[in-house]
Amino acid sequence: MDVDVLFAGIPVSDFEAAKAWYERFFARPADVVANEAEVMWQVTDRGWLYIVRDADNAGNSVVAMAVPDIEEAASALAARGVPTGPIEREGEAGRKAVALDPDGNSIAIIEVTGGG
Repeated sequence: MDVDVLFAGIPVSDFEAAKAWYERFFARPADVVANEAEVMWQVTDRGWLYIVRDADNAGNSVVAMAVPDIEEAASALAARGVPTGPIEREGEAGRKAVALDPDGNSIAIIEVTGGG
């Protein structure tokens, strides 16, 4: 299967609160406003994250995004009012810190550090 673009969707219960949180997370407004209950941020050339009003499924999403410098990313998030948990080893080749959106959806930032 060839995939041209990835869209990762996150259901939220309070759309306006979630939208404000993700605007702080990405340090910018949404790139696309699909409608009054769905907005999208382009996070890579071919990768998008979107939130959608869906209270029945809110709080169960897990998303991870790789960053080149996890300390810098965690510090920038904290400065924008989006704290992460501690930076921890993840397997033998990475580190991870997790932020929780207002519904408890898990948004991880990860850094691949190499083996061993």
